[in-house]
Amino acid sequence: MNSKLVYPEIAKENGVQGRVTLQFTVEADGRVTNVKVLRGVDESLDKEAVRVVSSSPKWKPGKQRDRAVKVTYTFPVIFQLR
Repeated sequence: MNSKLVYPEIAKENGVQGRVTLQFTVEADGRVTNVKVLRGVDESLDKEAVRVVSSSPKWKPGKQRDRAVKVTYTFPVIFQLR
């Protein structure tokens, strides 16, 4: 995930950093859907976190009784200036 993350210029200029907490569903076929921000930092960082998670490749779905099922995840995306 971190390799696809592009730190927004406006956030860099203003020295904004922090943790964006996202919630999303991994469907039975591995697609990521229903991405939403639970706790944001700044609008530009929030949008970038949603973009990266939404465009991620398929995830491994949850299993229940040897069948693939959808699972809801809570996932932190940390933005840190270096």
